Amino acid sequence: MCGICGKICFNPGDVHEALLQRMCRAFSCRGPDDQGFYISRVNADGGKQQPGIGFGHQRLSIIDLSDAGRQPMSNEDGTIWITYNGEIYNYRELAGELKKKGHKFKSDTDTEVLIHLYEEEGTKAVNRLNGMFAFAIWDQNLKRLWVCRDRIGIKPIVYYWNDKHFTFASEIKAILTDPTVSKEMDYEALQLYLAFNYIPAPFTIFKGIKKLEPGKYLLLQDGKIEIKTYWEPPDSIDQDIASLPFQEQIEFLKGPLYEGINDAVSSRMNSDVPLGAFLSGGIDSSIIVALMARNSNKPVKTFSIGFREDNLYDETQYAQEVAKLYGTDHHEFKLGFKDLLDVFPEAISTFDEPFADSSAIPTFIVSKETRKYVTVALSGDGGDELFAGYRSYLGEYWYARYMQIPALFREGLIERLIQKLPDSRDVKILEFIRRLKKFIKATKGSFPERLLALKEVVPVEARKNFLLNNYSWSGSRDPALSWINRLLGSYNGDRINSILYSDLKDSLPCDMLTKVDWMSMKNSLEVRVPFLDHRVVEMAFQIPGALKIKNGKTKYILKETFKHLLPPGIYRRPKAGFEVPISRWLKNELKFLLDQYLAENRIQKQGIFDHKIVKQLVEQHLGGKTDTSWMLWNLIVFQSWYENYFL
Repeated sequence: MCGICGKICFNPGDVHEALLQRMCRAFSCRGPDDQGFYISRVNADGGKQQPGIGFGHQRLSIIDLSDAGRQPMSNEDGTIWITYNGEIYNYRELAGELKKKGHKFKSDTDTEVLIHLYEEEGTKAVNRLNGMFAFAIWDQNLKRLWVCRDRIGIKPIVYYWNDKHFTFASEIKAILTDPTVSKEMDYEALQLYLAFNYIPAPFTIFKGIKKLEPGKYLLLQDGKIEIKTYWEPPDSIDQDIASLPFQEQIEFLKGPLYEGINDAVSSRMNSDVPLGAFLSGGIDSSIIVALMARNSNKPVKTFSIGFREDNLYDETQYAQEVAKLYGTDHHEFKLGFKDLLDVFPEAISTFDEPFADSSAIPTFIVSKETRKYVTVALSGDGGDELFAGYRSYLGEYWYARYMQIPALFREGLIERLIQKLPDSRDVKILEFIRRLKKFIKATKGSFPERLLALKEVVPVEARKNFLLNNYSWSGSRDPALSWINRLLGSYNGDRINSILYSDLKDSLPCDMLTKVDWMSMKNSLEVRVPFLDHRVVEMAFQIPGALKIKNGKTKYILKETFKHLLPPGIYRRPKAGFEVPISRWLKNELKFLLDQYLAENRIQKQGIFDHKIVKQLVEQHLGGKTDTSWMLWNLIVFQSWYENYFL
């Protein structure tokens, strides 16, 4: 894993190493082992002015630790240069093919494989890659820059283009070191952040800076940009399988699914540095650890995190069961509010833009502790988004059944009663009521509106009310609903798989994978995600939604496939989630964050939010009337980010 950056000037003008050095310093934690630069000066070629090119690279050495793996790297004659971040798991197979075609290698790196594969196949080379990656290739002969991101968006890349200068990097903060880049907030992106807790690609919080979306690449040639999609998951299922009786479908798919995920795990265990796994105690990470144990001749190192004196959010007992079953070298870290508070400034300041997934903080801590033992860790991320593991997916499952209740009884009695009840994430029964309220809201309107109701953190009414006029949207167009419509309009599968597709393109890369990438790379730890092998993803999207949720049980086919590897307690229990008890802490130990970041004078001086609405949200939460903790955390994180970047 590494950090990459670069710039092209068409103005014309040279790219200076001092700029590349500043950019690399901005994300030095991504690659503490080595640093490198490539600069091609402006020159005249037949009377035509050539662009100035510069690449930078910070290296975290994982494969071939020698100097031969140093980047930026070129082909033999220096006409092709690359700066690359990622891991290509089939690189040795590709290297074998390329050697037979006469290509000479000076290293045992996947970086050099990429260069020679590009020489053979051009941009079609990306279709041969199995892995996670973000890279930029400069082709001197074509005078063309190729910037590419992996299919799922495991590795990040952002860019800025003003028709004269093109700047790209692994992180926004690196781009902001370029004085030609303006720093202005994008208020449509702010709307999306308030709705979802994160900002989906291609948006960033800054106008003019964009994320390259997963499964896409960018070509810059002759001063023009073209963005192309090279991968999409399938949106149709195998009709021969679908025509089989339900149980026969399950039995038919179990074998290929097991082999596909097992192969993805074993291929990600290749490393020249110590390797381990995150073990949360949930289904997905337990499957990964079980398969790692079966593919290893020594105990797997596993790492878990939990919360002291908070059983509602602590899953370490289940992780211990898996660790004991497979004889892993297990390490467990228990957190209290003080641990969260101690790392809050460092963890939150890592993010280039507002990002309010509270589980980022324990992810930061488990990454920091894990890095003391290993350099690479496998995780179970992606299993929920492929096989319908979240509670929100049950909303659509129960929707049709709920709507069969007569409207008079449903709306006149059930919904009126539930809306009058208090709710809270702190107590099991009150958390159940909170979920019921969210479900009821998600039964109103069109399918996109119902899906938005399940996803959104700050509801549409609140978003429009507490943003002052200059920062709110005009007319009836809600940016968040428009975004959901865009996602659903790009896929033609069944309802369950449509929701999964929206998460594959949105919350998975922009929330889950962003969280893991930033928090792990802040601690120079590489995290690999076997479930997101693109072959597994393609297989998952050819499985009907009915096989993923059965009788109100999530991830049915995945559990059936791997139940022989799991302790019974883990197989049968519902998903708990990797959440922080932020609701309880904001009422007690972390209440000072409300006083600090959401103080009336601070909100008024800033001029973005209506302080009366913010005050109301605080009073509702502290009074125990309704749980607004996620909305409050969303605002606290925004305020912290805003002060770092604009004050």
